[in-house]
Amino acid sequence: MTTEVAKPVIDVRALDKRFEQIHAVRGVSFSVHQGEVLGFLGPNGAGKSTTMKMIAGFLEPTGGTILVCGNQVLEEPIKVKKAIGYLPEGAPLYGEMTVYRFLDFIADIRGLNGAYKKKRIDEIIKIINIGSVVNQTIETLSKGYKRRVGLAQAILHDPQVLILDEPTDGLDPNQKFEVRNLIREMAADKAIIISTHILEEVDAVCTRAIIIASGQILFDGTPDELHGRSASRNIEEAFRLITTQHYRGKGESVQS
Repeated sequence: MTTEVAKPVIDVRALDKRFEQIHAVRGVSFSVHQGEVLGFLGPNGAGKSTTMKMIAGFLEPTGGTILVCGNQVLEEPIKVKKAIGYLPEGAPLYGEMTVYRFLDFIADIRGLNGAYKKKRIDEIIKIINIGSVVNQTIETLSKGYKRRVGLAQAILHDPQVLILDEPTDGLDPNQKFEVRNLIREMAADKAIIISTHILEEVDAVCTRAIIIASGQILFDGTPDELHGRSASRNIEEAFRLITTQHYRGKGESVQS
């Protein structure tokens, strides 16, 4: 008797992206299954955000294919966007709106209505712990609270897929702890990709890690396997070893 292998929720194959002379993403392939939290790591300019934008449908690939919940991103963009909650880096928000009005606006866009819409907004305000600022305009919020509002809009419609670019950027230690707990709680029935410069988040929330540099995947494995790439089992040392060896092999200067 054979056991059917579950299909990946996100399936990226030979993904390529060029911006004129800049080859930002080069033949990247990976998949993410339900229950996985994938940490997407790399130096500045490595191609992380570009890859995530292509998965979310905000950038068109130069080559390759992306399937989200079995739908081609370019052929079924509406279905894909319904399945995704996306927190971009420096998430654009409507500064003149209050937090509640903004979430109400996003709920309308996502097709939530009636009593369920209000119930879901109230749930998210509580989950993200932004009740103290719901009547403030977004432009008056701190960077940390703006980030939390961005996260709130990403999960408002309870998507199957979460793509979070630097989700804890600008948060204080207590807020980081809350967001990491939330990600762990949501992980069981979702496929989650997190781009981060904070390597401790790999141990805190990720079940798997990918390191990308110059638009290419250099490592794909568990956090424990990543630790094992360093003699001292230090994740920052492992990251430096993997990325610096890559750049030196290409004859390039090491990026930070």
